[in-house]
Amino acid sequence: MTAQESFAAGVAVPDTRLATEATELVRETTDDLIYHHSRRVYWFGALQGRNRGLSFDPELLYLGAIFHDLGLGAKFHGSGRRFEVDSADEARRFLQSRGVPEDSIRRVWTAIALHTTPGIPQFMEPEVALVTAGVEYDVLGIGYHDISASDRAEITALHPRPDFKRCILRAFTEGIAPKPETTFGNVKADVLEHFVPGFTRGDFVETIQNSPWPE
Repeated sequence: MTAQESFAAGVAVPDTRLATEATELVRETTDDLIYHHSRRVYWFGALQGRNRGLSFDPELLYLGAIFHDLGLGAKFHGSGRRFEVDSADEARRFLQSRGVPEDSIRRVWTAIALHTTPGIPQFMEPEVALVTAGVEYDVLGIGYHDISASDRAEITALHPRPDFKRCILRAFTEGIAPKPETTFGNVKADVLEHFVPGFTRGDFVETIQNSPWPE
């Protein structure tokens, strides 16, 4: 990864051994779709942090972004856990093996675990809030005009997104269809409802009404 590949829109990827090793791990264990998406999430999150006047640790934000979708991989299809938790646990193992302080690990873990849980991360530490902001920007287009067209062009020139909408939905489907129970109460139920024939989403009200409590 050259210096030119690590700078766009006035934002640099942290030039640290930790960031470099994390990038190498994710590059080796995911496909182009997840790698490029994860890198864009860092840049878009950092730019939204700048827009919001937030002070954040770029390295922790980068680590949260680069690991956030690792749990979609085939290795985790049988885990029985939400892919966000699998991603967060992989990041935690990586950071613990390198002696990173527990408070930093907690921030990265939380940022990854909550990145598909809207309405909560924005009130937490900046690194947690901005991983979600980067994901929401790249996947959902939330706050699209908060970042200039020229900055978007620089970032997507480094990390292109051809046919991204269709491809990321396919990746979500393949990553969570083997464990549909993990979508209860979260946005990924929408994915399976659209793309997996016969899927029935869990219903919170029915779960209460049908619980073993007599009343």
